[in-house]
Amino acid sequence: MPPMRILYDHQIFYRQNYGGVSRYFCELMNRFSADPDMRFVLPLHFVQNDNLSQFPQLNKYWSGRYTGLYNNKCVASIQKKIRFNAINFGLNFFINNQGESVRLLKKQDFDIFHPTYYEPYFLKYLQKKPFVMTVYDMIHELFPEYFKSDDQTRAWKKELIENAGVVITISENTKNDIAKFTDVDPDLVKVIHLGNPFEHCDEPQINTASSPPVSAKPYLLFVGGRSDYKNFNFFIESVAEMLGKNNELNVVSAGSIPFSRIERHFLRNLNVLDKVHYVRVNDTILKNLYRNAQAFVFPSLYEGFGLPVLEAFSCGCPAVLSNSSSLPEIGGDGAVYFEPTDKESINSILEKVLSDETFRKDLITRGYSRLKYFSWEHTAQKTKKIYESAMNR
Repeated sequence: MPPMRILYDHQIFYRQNYGGVSRYFCELMNRFSADPDMRFVLPLHFVQNDNLSQFPQLNKYWSGRYTGLYNNKCVASIQKKIRFNAINFGLNFFINNQGESVRLLKKQDFDIFHPTYYEPYFLKYLQKKPFVMTVYDMIHELFPEYFKSDDQTRAWKKELIENAGVVITISENTKNDIAKFTDVDPDLVKVIHLGNPFEHCDEPQINTASSPPVSAKPYLLFVGGRSDYKNFNFFIESVAEMLGKNNELNVVSAGSIPFSRIERHFLRNLNVLDKVHYVRVNDTILKNLYRNAQAFVFPSLYEGFGLPVLEAFSCGCPAVLSNSSSLPEIGGDGAVYFEPTDKESINSILEKVLSDETFRKDLITRGYSRLKYFSWEHTAQKTKKIYESAMNR
């Protein structure tokens, strides 16, 4: 029997420099690259995605690289100096990664198409080939006020969900949310949990030049984007008094985008500008941050899954999580929870974690134990079965 041929597309790899969705596809492709029953292609000329750069073994699966007047080194230099998603969007248009996806769609040399995000540009090129899509969350539907009025994500997502051969989603919570906003048959929505990005969190060799400036002091760790539903500002407002009373305690915000002028003004008004630090991360620095933090705090109002929870568990960092959306489903008894819109709730939990070493150590032990339920190998194998079922419909 010939190998099953999967065509992915370019979308998420230019939309984000660093994030859970591109990590998900990198992990899937990495497992499938070792499976003799699988073949896949990634239609890219060039992108500067941090997750993809961590998997250089996947470079050979790119269908083509940009070789025009402005070569890869030139484009990389531009993106290294100005690392904003707007630049990626512009360069994607110039380099025409989408054109490469369309070229391979027209070629029809695949069995299953799996888009990496929600833009439905590909529907007119599929002909009779099936497609599988992954829904990561329903943030746009639940929190429309946080997005621009002309944002098309909700309409795109609904169209794809209701036309896909099979819909994969990454938590039972997100499956329930899909049912609220679409007419899709629930039997076509399959839950496949994600794996642990740090399945082997060995003690990293830290380059001191890259270590965070507050690593010698106790700190609370926040990881990821700081947009409205991530609840970063409310978290900082909640702990501002605690930071003021404890001269040693800091907050580290780890991610890909430095504080903006507006964010610095916000921190200055709370008198915590010198206590809240941004650190740009790669996997090595992030592991170091988790290992040395007093606690990882995830105050998000909504998460489709929450990969940082598993990262914290694997690095022995106590996880203090919002009790909303999928986070209790993923964290289970390996974490402790607070009400994300209640300052007193946030502070009381953090004070207990910071002051009770026995409780903190117990959280670390339970976090390690919780990891046994999550594996990228399981994610890949379950996804493979979904592909096979979609082919046979």
